[in-house]
Amino acid sequence: MDTLFGITGKDFVITAYDSKAVASITLMKIGEDKSRELNPHTLMLFSGEPGDGVHFSEYIERNIKLYGIRNGMELSPRAVSSFARRELADSLRSRKPYSVNLLIAGYDTKTSTPALYWLDHLASLAEVPFAAHGYGAYYCLSLLDRYHRPDISEEEGIKLMQKCIGELRSRMILNMPDFVAKIVSKDGIRIVQI
Repeated sequence: MDTLFGITGKDFVITAYDSKAVASITLMKIGEDKSRELNPHTLMLFSGEPGDGVHFSEYIERNIKLYGIRNGMELSPRAVSSFARRELADSLRSRKPYSVNLLIAGYDTKTSTPALYWLDHLASLAEVPFAAHGYGAYYCLSLLDRYHRPDISEEEGIKLMQKCIGELRSRMILNMPDFVAKIVSKDGIRIVQI
């Protein structure tokens, strides 16, 4: 039932996620944080089984921060996504695999480029210009495909996110409460109003 979106622009990545926590057909909570700030320029969004999502995201968050403390440098978004993919792949081969889907958004300060990585529960990894997870992907990937451009501005990216959310609210049978949007750029991570 979770919905995650991400769009890369010329010098930023904008992400959005629904802030609801559900169990089967019951809405348990509104205001759920489905993101983790891994370092000043990398953000991870997660969806899937509630326990798995929180446990796996906290594990990745703490290991990335530990690496930064030990080595005095932050990992690039590519390195973070490779680490997360490896951990998902290892858990897939265990008796209790994580059922988690991820979007990792970041800004590489060395190359001055934004990056968005799509990971699924089978440990598939792809760098993509736009991405979506959950039921919302069925409705919004066509919008993202039609309106996304590599040189899209922040304002246009926010409007495209608003189109996606409007499409979900008008076409999905489920009630789609508030969405939280965050932008990752050279200035770091910040929340934007959608």
